Amino acid sequence: MAAAGGDREVGLIGSRVEAFLERAGQQVDAALDRLLPPADQEPRLLHEAVRYSVFAGGKRFRPALVLASAQACGLDADAVLPVACAVEAVHTYSLIHDDLPSMDNADWRRGRPTCHVRYGEAIAILAGDALHDMAFQWILAASDRLGPPDRVLRVVLDLAVALGTQGMVGGQVLDLLAERGQVPADWVPEIHRRKTGCLIRACARVGPLLSGGEEDLVCLTAYGEHLGLAFQITDDVLDVVGEAQKLGKRTGADEASSKATYPKVFGLERSRQMAREEAEAAVAALRPLGPRGELLAELARFVVERER
Repeated sequence: MAAAGGDREVGLIGSRVEAFLERAGQQVDAALDRLLPPADQEPRLLHEAVRYSVFAGGKRFRPALVLASAQACGLDADAVLPVACAVEAVHTYSLIHDDLPSMDNADWRRGRPTCHVRYGEAIAILAGDALHDMAFQWILAASDRLGPPDRVLRVVLDLAVALGTQGMVGGQVLDLLAERGQVPADWVPEIHRRKTGCLIRACARVGPLLSGGEEDLVCLTAYGEHLGLAFQITDDVLDVVGEAQKLGKRTGADEASSKATYPKVFGLERSRQMAREEAEAAVAALRPLGPRGELLAELARFVVERER
């Protein structure tokens, strides 16, 4: 009976979070459509490639997390939309570059051919570069609506650090070295922390950085760190057991390319357990927020229950 009740609770959380992600995704997509250059604006091929990649689908989890963080800190989610869009832009840029022949050499992403397969490698590189640039343009262009300049600059700095050598780019380097056997397998948590976790952590910190709530910043920093690991461990697990149609990409790619993953290093069942532990640690970090942290807590639990 307890198990059945638990299943119902998980189902309710899942449906609430899915409804929130759907609403947030619609908001973000509408804003992205306004912010991105039209496909027929020169250079047309570049702008077409940018839109092709951005509107290829995806969960929009990271921009939704920005909106949830803002909501938890009492901010107007609509005002924070440019930051949410910036996060999706840099995430899409990272996927475009990650899929390149010199990186993962992937030909399928979000249920369609990858950018370099559709437009060629040179245009794919430039599309990623353009999205990286646009992200910071959008935040700075909206700075008068986001809050005091010093707070906006903290968000810009936080995002830049999350993308740099101590964050996503550095994590990608370690990931490539691990494939070649040049980094010990037990570095996988550090690879994941940098490559995926730092950007998710930055998303969780947007609300308190803009609101100026230093106590909230402590809570949401810890939350974001644990959530980032829970998210990526679950991605590793789904690459082993997930369905390609739901994921929008081929499964088994990590094993085929000898990537350092949690299932490879710790085993499948232990990896699942570790993902749950990270999610619960994320929830525990939210306790000082009280009811303001409920949506964020549901997002953390949803992350490890998802199928894509």
